Amino acid sequence: MDVLSGILLLCLAVGLYVVCSLYLLRNPRILHKRKRLEFYCRHISHRGGSGEKIENTMEAFTHAVAVGTEMLEMDCHLTSDGYVVISHDNNLMRQTGYDKTDLPLYEERLEVTFYVGNTGKDRKFVLLEDLFKKFPSMPMILEIKENNDLLIKKVSNLVKQYHRESFTVWASEESDVMAKCNEQNASMPYMFTMKRGILLLLLFYTGLLPFVPLGESLLLFYLPSIINRSVNNLPVQLTMRKSLFEHLIKRGLQVQLFVCNEESDMEAAFAVGATGVMSDYPTLLTNYIKKHPPPPPISYFKGNSKHCIANR
Repeated sequence: MDVLSGILLLCLAVGLYVVCSLYLLRNPRILHKRKRLEFYCRHISHRGGSGEKIENTMEAFTHAVAVGTEMLEMDCHLTSDGYVVISHDNNLMRQTGYDKTDLPLYEERLEVTFYVGNTGKDRKFVLLEDLFKKFPSMPMILEIKENNDLLIKKVSNLVKQYHRESFTVWASEESDVMAKCNEQNASMPYMFTMKRGILLLLLFYTGLLPFVPLGESLLLFYLPSIINRSVNNLPVQLTMRKSLFEHLIKRGLQVQLFVCNEESDMEAAFAVGATGVMSDYPTLLTNYIKKHPPPPPISYFKGNSKHCIANR
């Protein structure tokens, strides 16, 4: 009889846990204060829109803003003379044809990751400070590509100097790098690292997520089908969970899927609940949004999108 009572109590406890978890998944504000970001961006340009202009050049960033992007994504490195430069690679062989770490001109034609190549007139590398001067109110995602204390400090100092803490995002896949970023400037919103992203999925599937506080403000995640368009459905089913995205959004986070370079990618990303899409083709994304306008931002973001440009 004691064994049967124990089993019944266990079943009751598990049932109560499941009910509470599901209820709080849908109603997270019971336990968590909603984040209040000062930006809400549906249209994000990857490396400044590397499918239409040479990646990470001033021409690319200017073009992306002109066609209606609401956020710029870029990668940061430190030059040998101590300047923060926008570049995806540390070694410049892919970008310039030279096996070195100083700054020659970009190649005249440069491939687009996961897609076809492009050309552009501007072949010069850009300093982060010049971008801050050119686009003072444009939200930006800054991925720190090196575990370099001086780089992190200089990026933080520039963000503070140009008063961009509330709409400039720390980004890194590495948890130790992100820890240093947050220590250097805790006022900046930041994304999930790889380890934290895996933990997020574990918390979601075990039902613990509604009970756990989250410091992150953005979930940046690959749309799985862009890596291999014949990919098995299992990774898609495990990661592209609309209920997970809805929970995060209700807590004030934003979910941005990348790199969406075809209309079918953009449709899939918005359909699964992404708040924003990152693309190498800002004109294509602008045209897609015009033809398929998503619903207005839910009330969790009202009054907090002053730094975003209206879609044109």
